[in-house]
Amino acid sequence: MDNKKTEQKIPLIRPFMPSMEEYMEEISSLWTTRSLTNMGQKHRQLEEALKEYLGAANLQLFANGHGALECVLSAFQLKGEVITTPFTFASTIHAIVRCGLTPVFCDIRPDDFTLDAEKVERYITKKTAAILPVHVYGMACDVAAMEKIQKTYGLKVIYDAAHAFGVKVRGRGIASYGDASMFSFHATKLYHTVEGGAAAFQDETLAKPLTALKDFGLTGPETVDLTGCNSKLDEFRSAMGICNLRHIEEILKERQTAGMVYDKRLSGHPRIQILPQQQDVTRNYAYYPIVLKESAISRDQLQQKLMEHGVLTRKYFYPLCCDFPCYQAEYGQSDVPIARAVSDHVLCLPLFFGITEGEIHRVCDLIETWV
Repeated sequence: MDNKKTEQKIPLIRPFMPSMEEYMEEISSLWTTRSLTNMGQKHRQLEEALKEYLGAANLQLFANGHGALECVLSAFQLKGEVITTPFTFASTIHAIVRCGLTPVFCDIRPDDFTLDAEKVERYITKKTAAILPVHVYGMACDVAAMEKIQKTYGLKVIYDAAHAFGVKVRGRGIASYGDASMFSFHATKLYHTVEGGAAAFQDETLAKPLTALKDFGLTGPETVDLTGCNSKLDEFRSAMGICNLRHIEEILKERQTAGMVYDKRLSGHPRIQILPQQQDVTRNYAYYPIVLKESAISRDQLQQKLMEHGVLTRKYFYPLCCDFPCYQAEYGQSDVPIARAVSDHVLCLPLFFGITEGEIHRVCDLIETWV
């Protein structure tokens, strides 16, 4: 193809934005109230709206998803080991380690890339404090199996739901499963507050320590009872979240439509694996990964060729968290062959609100040229 220099670029993601008029109207009252942070009116409004939308028993907003996960782990006062997946973003593992806990890496399922519940039990010991599964790309973990393990061993189950906004399992919001779930509202997510996050949790007694932990450990005007951080979501980003939540059904519908165009083009391809349609799960198409099987071209070569033709992709997740330089010495020999195989061959394709069917076909045409 000799026209690559004139082809318009297709980004990996393009954040959804409400109209400038809608956002300006939403923030206009802040010039009167001058209440810009510290869990003000917009913060409270968004918190309540998200609690209802996500089907959460309790929910608190945070400055980012990472802060939410760290504070949840701290609030549970866990000690010991946390069984988790190496096939996730760095934040998941960093939160575990920064809370003084030890990650134990378990392999993933070969079809949907979530933590393999059938393998989790072999890693449970007297030191195990919790299981931290990750809903990957909007694929829901086997929540029923995790619940069974939770009840059998008396462990906490805390989900990383950064990719799972709007996902439902058997008609229930994903936030209603486990002891707690963390959501990320980073600008790259299908629903965002520019930067932001939330913790959904079942036990309402966690509300007080979570509030303190994200506000420097303050439990009163002159009282600091906990070693906290500063992870409050401000009013401007809360306002962005309020605006974007008004459009969430439109966002989800468009992504599902786009994802199904990819599905139709790439399903059945002998050298490409795509994600399955999970039974009883409402999928959000948070990302669109493909895994190259026995192809004449490597994943890295395909990424380079697509880039040369203006199509941006991402090796998400690569490398595995257990192979990061900061963890490799201790965890580099983890027994996770499926995760390694997927990580070495996965490539996320462009998917965002506003992507056209023509752009998707262009991406698929290019892939089929080389794969």
